[in-house]
Amino acid sequence: MTRSTHPALSVCVYCGAREGAKPSYMAAATDLGQLIAHEGWQLVYGAGDVGLMGAVARSAQAAGGDTFGVIPVHLLDMEVGKRDLTSFIVTETMHERKKVMFMNAHAIVVLPGGAGSLDEFFEVLTWKQIGLHDKPIFLLSIDDYWAPLESLIDHVIAEGFAAADLKTSFQTISSIGELKAALRALRA
Repeated sequence: MTRSTHPALSVCVYCGAREGAKPSYMAAATDLGQLIAHEGWQLVYGAGDVGLMGAVARSAQAAGGDTFGVIPVHLLDMEVGKRDLTSFIVTETMHERKKVMFMNAHAIVVLPGGAGSLDEFFEVLTWKQIGLHDKPIFLLSIDDYWAPLESLIDHVIAEGFAAADLKTSFQTISSIGELKAALRALRA
């Protein structure tokens, strides 16, 4: 199945398949889904109906948004594949999932999440670092969730394993309002 519409902006959201420890994470996921729908943008995400993934998709759908989900066959049950999306794609592998999500997005937003979200973030960050794309990457650091990750990146730079400009390859945002302004600026 391919995308049936061509929205002004497709936002790829990487986030947890769990709710996390703080209610603010779920609230941010819900607010992000509503924002994407209200702005007439398209949500691109991992097609799960659990955790933050499910919250962002359900809120986008409830607000009338276009939803594009991609899930590998081996996660259909575990992540409760959300088949009522505008577009629902099942891939053979995780690598295909990430590629399809990335190729159908103009920008990447990383909500709180676990190892999978970190994997997705580092993959698109590495691709950007080596010049394979120039899509904006936003870390949505609700309640400073991503502060330890930023410290790790500072450490990597300080220890000589990356140039200082690695930090310019992504932008840390602390609120949905700040993210809204940054995403709107992409279309200006």
